[in-house]
Amino acid sequence: MPKIKEVKRMTATMRIIHWANAICMIIAVITGLYIGYPYYQTLIADPAVDKYVMAWNRWWHFMAAIIFDVTAIIVGYLYFFSRFEKPYKKLIPNKQNIVEFWEVFLNLITFNRRKKFDSSHSDSYNIVFFTIFHLLLVFMLFTGLQLYVHGLASGESSIGTWWPWMLHLVTDWTLYVFGGNMGVRIAHHYSMYFILVWVMCHIYYQIWRTIFWKEGDIAIVIGGSKFVKEEDKKD
Repeated sequence: MPKIKEVKRMTATMRIIHWANAICMIIAVITGLYIGYPYYQTLIADPAVDKYVMAWNRWWHFMAAIIFDVTAIIVGYLYFFSRFEKPYKKLIPNKQNIVEFWEVFLNLITFNRRKKFDSSHSDSYNIVFFTIFHLLLVFMLFTGLQLYVHGLASGESSIGTWWPWMLHLVTDWTLYVFGGNMGVRIAHHYSMYFILVWVMCHIYYQIWRTIFWKEGDIAIVIGGSKFVKEEDKKD
């Protein structure tokens, strides 16, 4: 009987970030769609209550965006300075990473008939896959903050003029790239669908790896570990 080895794959910090992002994504999608096109109202048919529905949707959307901002900064820092693993090393286009990326891709499209890489660690294919997600998320944050500061036309905010000024400084480039506020709004909206497609692919791939690799990959985001047969580690 082959020996089974527990391999730590995800720290508690990253697991918290993962589930915080998952919850915030649900909130952001529901409220964002409502902001773009109000599709529900309160069950209480009272105009005095209904007028606050949009305000509450905007508030929840903004809170979710703030959490995304914070987690994006943390993840960006951990990409380079984590003591557990440094994902940026898997993004370097050297021979080892390119070969590993290709082998993982072949493993996927051949339904695990070909497996010539070490699946006990985070591979370059998965790192690239998650980097795409974080880049989409950062793009959503820039375009979303531009839409937010567009509503502060007076240049004032509850915390002073410095806040709108800073947001204009870091997000006004989106107006030039996408041809104005409406272009930014469309880019922000369609980016949501790219992220939802990414999420569906991510869930599918985690289930796929759990079934074909039989290493408990889907449990990584809960307990932080997976279980690998030592005889499979040939590379």
